Amino acid sequence: MAHVFRKPSWVHRFAPLFRGLDLPLLGLVGLLAGLGLLAMYSSGYDHGTRFMDHGRNMLIAATLFFLVAQVSPQKIMAAAVPLYGLGVALLVAVALFGITKKGAQRWISVGVVIQPSELLKIAMPLMLAWWFQKREGQLRPLDFGVAGLLLAVPVGLIMKQPDLGTSLLVLAAGLSVIFFAGLAWRLVLPPALIAAVGIGLVVWFEPQLCADGVRWPVLHDYQQQRICTLLDPTRDPLGKGFHIIQGMIAIGSGGVFGKGFMAGTQTHLEFIPERTTDFIFAAFSEEFGLLGNLFLIVCFLLLVWRGLAIALQANTLFGRLMAGAVSMIFFTYAFVNMGMVSGILPVVGVPLPFISYGGTAMVTLGLALGILMSVARAQRQDPQQAPPPPL
Repeated sequence: MAHVFRKPSWVHRFAPLFRGLDLPLLGLVGLLAGLGLLAMYSSGYDHGTRFMDHGRNMLIAATLFFLVAQVSPQKIMAAAVPLYGLGVALLVAVALFGITKKGAQRWISVGVVIQPSELLKIAMPLMLAWWFQKREGQLRPLDFGVAGLLLAVPVGLIMKQPDLGTSLLVLAAGLSVIFFAGLAWRLVLPPALIAAVGIGLVVWFEPQLCADGVRWPVLHDYQQQRICTLLDPTRDPLGKGFHIIQGMIAIGSGGVFGKGFMAGTQTHLEFIPERTTDFIFAAFSEEFGLLGNLFLIVCFLLLVWRGLAIALQANTLFGRLMAGAVSMIFFTYAFVNMGMVSGILPVVGVPLPFISYGGTAMVTLGLALGILMSVARAQRQDPQQAPPPPL
């Protein structure tokens, strides 16, 4: 009878914590994390403690990812309203008595200095997914109007700070939830068409719009300058256009195969500004070339594809919307960062997931991945409730 009282082994104790984890998702995350460490070592080994700090941030994000993956989507949904309310309250507090740095009022001290807008990158899609889950089966046009209002409040407060990059990320996350909830194409295409026409007109009339003394309504001066610099970086090659020009030089100098690991001259001679943060893609491109870029892009596309596949098989509307939103968050991050470094989008200070240095952004991504894994585990543990795959 001694075996009756035998204590379970450590393997048996911890095995349930790993049961149901999505292995393709884990593999892609691990691969991107490895590429991030490789790129950070090359670009940041002589930049103080950046490489070690990047590894530490990854460990924190990985811990958060694993812990959140243990929480059921139902419990995550219960946190949506409190997180959204807290985030909006903190944004209002920032507007009233926030801390100003470099002309932007984005931070507040609550014992430690925090940037509340980062919380909304996750709280915003959570709130909208909760809203549509509550309205499932009885959606009306008014419900989409309420969702738009819930999205407009934090986006407006973040833009007022001003923080165009974060406001665009929060807006993209929220719009993806609204779209996946069933927004009609007839409401999507007209704004998209108007935006395309507007962009075309700005490009066509760039000499007049970007002439000295011309001021655009709505946008701040620095936002106008970023757009004008994107359209013609040579207007100020040693000033506002320096980032874009050096990024494009580094990408082009990498050629097809790259200059080799730790052999990038633009990187190590410090021509690339912010080479460990926003412009690390330029450093990666210089050393690994076109083939390295294609491999990195394919990894991100596979991560987004896996997230959307998890969304299709989710048990609940909340799970489907959150998994879809998280997938689009990663797509938006990667697309905007690579676009701005390549000179096809304005410089807005968006990091490249897993690759760029940044503690807050890494923690946010770890939380998002944890939610995605939670949705995947819920479907695996109760596959009978999963919706049938689309025909």
